[in-house]
Amino acid sequence: MWYNRYMKSLDSKTYKKTATTVSLIRYHFVFCPKYRRKIFLIPGVEEAFKKHVTEQCEALGIDILAMECHIDHVHMFVSAVPQLSIPEIMQKIKGCTSHTLRDEFSELSGMSSLWTRSYFVSTAGDVSARTIQAYVESQKSKP
Repeated sequence: MWYNRYMKSLDSKTYKKTATTVSLIRYHFVFCPKYRRKIFLIPGVEEAFKKHVTEQCEALGIDILAMECHIDHVHMFVSAVPQLSIPEIMQKIKGCTSHTLRDEFSELSGMSSLWTRSYFVSTAGDVSARTIQAYVESQKSKP
């Protein structure tokens, strides 16, 4: 797909660095259009959505690791800095795409809002919760 050139390799250990933090935070998001409308069946909507999301994520410093649209929902796997909260990421992505897609596509222009307020999010990292728990618990026994 055309947007693959923007995607980061999942195998890359690209840590995000700021003046005060080094992090590797990955989120898996799933969100739907209002009333589960099948907006991605409209020709050009998926491509426009991916273009706008890519631009918004680049502006925010978010790396898109994977992004796919089904007929009535979106899956995104991203890497972000800890200064961006989960709700802030969703607000920025949903906000920019809602306005631009409703302006670009007459089929969507009559909708008062494009996306539902809800979403699914989970975190993903390179180590399991059990590994972290064992590491933390082992710290007390170190000299």
